[in-house]
Amino acid sequence: MSNLIYANRLERLKESLSKQNLDGIYITNLTNVRYISGFTGSAGSCLVTMDSQHFFSDGRYLTQSKSEVKGFQCFIGNESHLKMMANNSGLISGISIGFESDFVSVNLFENMKKAFPKIQWEKTNRMVEELAAVKDEQELDALRTAVEITDQVYKEVLPMIKVGVTEKEIANELSFRYRAYGDGEAYSPIVATGSNSALPHAVAGERTFAKGDFIVIDAAAKYAGYHADMTRTPVVGRATDRHREIYDIVKEAQQKGLDGVKAGLSCKDADALTRNHIDGAGYGEYYIHSTGHGLGLEIHTMPRLSAVSQDVLKENYVVTIEPGIYIPEWGGVRIEDDVIIQKDGCEVLNQTSKELMILN
Repeated sequence: MSNLIYANRLERLKESLSKQNLDGIYITNLTNVRYISGFTGSAGSCLVTMDSQHFFSDGRYLTQSKSEVKGFQCFIGNESHLKMMANNSGLISGISIGFESDFVSVNLFENMKKAFPKIQWEKTNRMVEELAAVKDEQELDALRTAVEITDQVYKEVLPMIKVGVTEKEIANELSFRYRAYGDGEAYSPIVATGSNSALPHAVAGERTFAKGDFIVIDAAAKYAGYHADMTRTPVVGRATDRHREIYDIVKEAQQKGLDGVKAGLSCKDADALTRNHIDGAGYGEYYIHSTGHGLGLEIHTMPRLSAVSQDVLKENYVVTIEPGIYIPEWGGVRIEDDVIIQKDGCEVLNQTSKELMILN
């Protein structure tokens, strides 16, 4: 991504700092470090003040930081990041510095206070995450590509699902193709057949596909660091009236979610779009998770579309719509798409059909 994009992100971050009367922020969560600086390594932190920004890492990332980090003065050494900060007097200008309270351990916080006894460390919550939830055009392009790869791989792998093939064999094939076409899988693929499909986060194992099984396939690609997310639920052999009933209820609920989400809608109300339909059909007790979540540099980001969420959808949020019904010892259905929230609706990214697929 261009230097201008990172400059814009820093400007927006400093606006948020100003609104909270903070002189700066110390960023330690690696996803947030990547978002604000471009660094993709496994050890890095950032100090952003109102008039400067500094990146800290160790010798393993000397070359990588030079090519990746945008708009920051880099400090690379074998000392701790706090020690490097303390040894370079004047980096922290001001007395009120925020820190990411959701990610800083008690031990790190105590070390921060010892290293900078005159600094007033202030808790922040989701400051960078709220900025990152609103996607820019390059991020949207990356997400679109991740979804395109996801659609293509599903199309290629679906004919491989036959009676006697195992969940793990299909999961491994999905992962291989995501690596071939993009950055790899966005998460470990969920391939769950029969009664396993009633487990929303089942782990693919040695269970084989059998006639009459629903198969929940929740798998997606990652591209340029951005995560797609898709679920489809075909059935093997034949579909009974019960299969069709459950599938149709979930499909209708998901469509109500797609039709109703838009900028300005509370995430609680977005969750109700799908939940009310499944409740009304008599299967509310079997809808055991929220309607969706944000996507980005992690597979689960803000906002959360749930019955208890306090978030509100904004334009250019990218979220999932994924209702499901899970009946223990029988099976489950989940249908999931990724959408870009728009002023008056949403753009559905996934193109894979949601008609009930019967596999022979």
